[in-house]
Amino acid sequence: MSKFHPVTAVIFDMDGTILATEAVIEGVYREICEKFKKSFVSDVRLKILGTTEQNSCQTVIADCQLPCSETDFMRDYKSLTLERLGNCALLPGVERLIRHLHSKGIPIAIATSSSKDSVAVKTAKYKALFDLFHHVVTGSSDPEVKHGKPAPDIFLIAAKRFAPSIDPKNCLVIEDAPNGVKAAKMAGMQCVMVPDKNLPQDLQKEADLVLTTLEDFKPEEFGLPPF
Repeated sequence: MSKFHPVTAVIFDMDGTILATEAVIEGVYREICEKFKKSFVSDVRLKILGTTEQNSCQTVIADCQLPCSETDFMRDYKSLTLERLGNCALLPGVERLIRHLHSKGIPIAIATSSSKDSVAVKTAKYKALFDLFHHVVTGSSDPEVKHGKPAPDIFLIAAKRFAPSIDPKNCLVIEDAPNGVKAAKMAGMQCVMVPDKNLPQDLQKEADLVLTTLEDFKPEEFGLPPF
């Protein structure tokens, strides 16, 4: 008997879960901080992991004591990330899982804290794969997402936008970030976490299941069709 209850839909985070974008994004934060002769420390990165672009910007400015406005920071952030995020690789096991779920008729969606224009750049190289998702909710652009992760808004909205809508308790979230895991659990969903290898163990406790890679994911543990 599985220790997890069966689900009927899967919601994926994007950055660090589907695409290997995190190193690029962290590099951009470091570059902006260095412009002001400030350091971007790992504690700040952990705090903003999975949050909206606006919230991340505000936190970096405050915690790193940057002498700039949010407008100036976001201008640099947008310019650098949109320039660099177009060639990020898919993470291990994720394409196989997405194609498998779609082929079995399992509803799948994306709930990302990124903005719509950022998602367009990141996914352009893999359009055929991302076209398999029923919908994408972009936390930094969607007017219905009032509060970013770790609030549950984005996952509740993602569940509602399936056709027909799906009860949150019947959704499985796949995440890499502690803020995303918190959001999923607050939404009443089960959550599989595939964290960065350097993420401290105490920040992985809230996930229902922690995996090193999605190559190790067994759909049948959550009542989904096996590979």
